[in-house]
Amino acid sequence: MFYDPRSEPHGLAHNPWTALVVPRPIGWISSLSVDGVANLAPYSYYNAVSGLPPFVMFSSAGRKDSQTNIEATGEFVVNMATAELREQVNLSSAMVAPAVDEFEMTGLAKAPCRNVAVPRVAASPIALECILNQVVPLMARNGTRARSEVIFGEVVGIHIADEVIVDGVLDITRIRPLARLGYMDYSITEEVFSMVRPDA
Repeated sequence: MFYDPRSEPHGLAHNPWTALVVPRPIGWISSLSVDGVANLAPYSYYNAVSGLPPFVMFSSAGRKDSQTNIEATGEFVVNMATAELREQVNLSSAMVAPAVDEFEMTGLAKAPCRNVAVPRVAASPIALECILNQVVPLMARNGTRARSEVIFGEVVGIHIADEVIVDGVLDITRIRPLARLGYMDYSITEEVFSMVRPDA
């Protein structure tokens, strides 16, 4: 099949778009409002976009509390979503009022960060402290503005749980990251294999 998403219907029972770029890591973003209320929400439009220095990005369909908080304070944290925490990840996706603290709502303990005021998820084995770099609106070629804006953050602190480090490398099978697939489907990384690059 082929369709042009700008002008043609896909003709399927459900929109295939979110199932076409998979698996996607989940950016479990914590932030603070200007009033000090913690917010926690998962974003599957998320990824690392630079290594030296490290940068991450995320976006969502429509402006949400995370973006409002980040633009106001200039800080956020990306907590790794894992198989063990999948129920809390899902619960934290609920649309609730800005005054609701999703840490409290999901029963998750907070842990302090070093270089930002935003708390991290204590139970998450990986957390990236970030400062806002820029917010980029998306504009289609025809001049239509997309619902999403892309938030870029510079990573200024990295937390790694000691128990997931084995022989100097991260053991992904101990972390068991949660990834987003299409529709309401997810996957868990439990099997890992290596390949040597031709130019290595």
